[in-house]
Amino acid sequence: MGRVSGGVIGADAGAASGATGGSVKSELVARSNRLGSDPRITNYAGGNTSAKGVETDPVTGEPVELLWVKGSGGDLGTLTESGLAVLRLDRLRALTGVYPGVDREDEMVAAFDYCLHGKGGAAPSIDTAMHGLVDAAHVDHLHPDAGIAFATATDGPALTAAAFGGRVAWVPWRRPGFQLGLDIAAIKAANPDAVGCILGGHGITAWGDTSDEAEERSRWIIDTAEAYLAEHGSAEPFGPARDGFGALPEAERHAKAAALAATIRGLASHDKPMVGHFADADVVLDFLAGAKAPALAALGTSCPDHFLRTKVKPLLLDLPADASIEDSIARLKELHEAYRADYSAYYDAHATPESPAMRGADPAIVLVPGVGMFSYGANKQTARVAGEFYVNAINVMRGAESVSTYTPIDDGEKFRIEYWALEEAKLQRMPKPKTHQGRVAFVTGAASGIGKAIATRLAAEGACVVVADLDLEKARAAAAELGGTDVAIGVAANVADAAGVQAAIDQTLLAFGGIDLVVNNAGLSLSKPLLETTEKDWDLQHDVMAKGSFLVSKAAAKALIEQGMGGDVIYISSKNSVFAGPNNIAYSATKADQAHQVRLLAVELGEHGIRVNGINPDGVVRGSGIFASGWGANRAATYGVAEEDLGQFYANRTILKREVVPENVADAVFVLTGPELSRTTGLHIPVDSGVAAAFLR
Repeated sequence: MGRVSGGVIGADAGAASGATGGSVKSELVARSNRLGSDPRITNYAGGNTSAKGVETDPVTGEPVELLWVKGSGGDLGTLTESGLAVLRLDRLRALTGVYPGVDREDEMVAAFDYCLHGKGGAAPSIDTAMHGLVDAAHVDHLHPDAGIAFATATDGPALTAAAFGGRVAWVPWRRPGFQLGLDIAAIKAANPDAVGCILGGHGITAWGDTSDEAEERSRWIIDTAEAYLAEHGSAEPFGPARDGFGALPEAERHAKAAALAATIRGLASHDKPMVGHFADADVVLDFLAGAKAPALAALGTSCPDHFLRTKVKPLLLDLPADASIEDSIARLKELHEAYRADYSAYYDAHATPESPAMRGADPAIVLVPGVGMFSYGANKQTARVAGEFYVNAINVMRGAESVSTYTPIDDGEKFRIEYWALEEAKLQRMPKPKTHQGRVAFVTGAASGIGKAIATRLAAEGACVVVADLDLEKARAAAAELGGTDVAIGVAANVADAAGVQAAIDQTLLAFGGIDLVVNNAGLSLSKPLLETTEKDWDLQHDVMAKGSFLVSKAAAKALIEQGMGGDVIYISSKNSVFAGPNNIAYSATKADQAHQVRLLAVELGEHGIRVNGINPDGVVRGSGIFASGWGANRAATYGVAEEDLGQFYANRTILKREVVPENVADAVFVLTGPELSRTTGLHIPVDSGVAAAFLR
């Protein structure tokens, strides 16, 4: 091979400098971001790009040829220079002399460590050989739906020749690795007019002498594939629509999805808790309506990036769209048992003594005709991306079936990828999950004060959080502060309205697949003596706190029980539930009602593994919506202190003489719902800095 400078094969390496490498890297990152941000071109975290160039070796002062390539686990759309692996090309190419063959393929990944330049940047991926061994300055490996449609078509080689002529070569399926890099390098050398290749069962690879040329060729391959499928594809690639399996009206399918969500999440979490995502895009609904859907779903996905996220195939409900909720649930449970048995048989058929243990036999994708797709993962982002990958798979099946027959790689090859030692090592390197990862929390009154502090703490501990509040805009704003919609959403919730509460719980089920943790925090207070307390005052406070907590707990408990995963219900009660303070009969009475709901529900829901506990705060002035709305002024007047001194007044009357803030209450919620108190239910925890008169007896 010629020497490399500024990313161009054959240039004079002696003229290179450190700045040359900098320009190559910046061009590579920019190209990667453009390609990775277009879902037509590649899926999230899929594919990789590279560039070759020259920098000065700081040890010898001589120019050294380097390869910059997207590192393992990175995403093209968000790639930065820190996500690039950096290797010396002379050492990488020298590995061809020690390559022990396909049977010892995995050893080559460890060998890449001996090719790193300096600190090496990100960890090299299994595709590094493809980029380093191909005789081109810039290489793109991508997973476009149209390209994979060719790659998974029975007539893939003939279709490639027909669509691209001699400009795109066909590479038979081979598991990613060093040998695949050798294969592509040899095919490129044998086809000098080729600008890229279709990798059987996998994706595409393109190359160029400049970054712009590589990108242009990648896009040309994808555009040409799409145009060929559009011109030559059949009108009904999924077969004629099945009677009764078409999409339900939007409101009806969302209602059915919410009614099924808890059951399906429980099934998908048989081995370990999962977070869910629901999608009802037209592409999904059209696929489920087609006559070929059952057969195609059973074939599973093909591209390694797809089935590592979606499992080898989905669970498909075999009932029409108008099947009742009861019939659908019963059938889903039957199909789940069959799915687990089938997956276990798949594992047993292909596992060797060296294979990692089975990671779980539950489906990651559940398809419901007329309704949509439920996808699952360890967190919301993983669940959402799994669904996106299955949409990619649907598009691949559509393309392949429109011009040929969809033929994915066989189960043996899928197993070799899914239970690859390298894949297992990648999973083992993942950080330990936080205490609340995989849990879905619903917090009322969470746009401010104690509720906001609780939502913030739970999100920080890994939970998905629904910020429920009477004010929708404030709820959404508070949720946005916690992160994107993979972390938190805001919903409107008038807790005194049963229909509104159910709608908020349904939104929770559709957003995150289920519910695990409920915090009854919404409240208000009017400080008045008995003779000034009106019936309206009494009803308002009881409607929001006593009735509101009852309605929220009832709606959530239905989902928690159906889910079968246990859960937590927390009541933010008050010191006033056990201590008679002056001039607040309505507030204190309703707090006592809440406190007793804790005891009653702890007994009733315990058989379902649902724990119910309470927290009794006192004197939480800072950040409190209740105190800011007039309660603070009234209490200050009652005690004869300035309103701005009220927090310190409450602190001075306690044993610890320390002010209570919203974060202290959030800490108590964290402890009560974490793993340390898993055998605790029916408990009330005071968070009041010590008020002796309110000690629980």
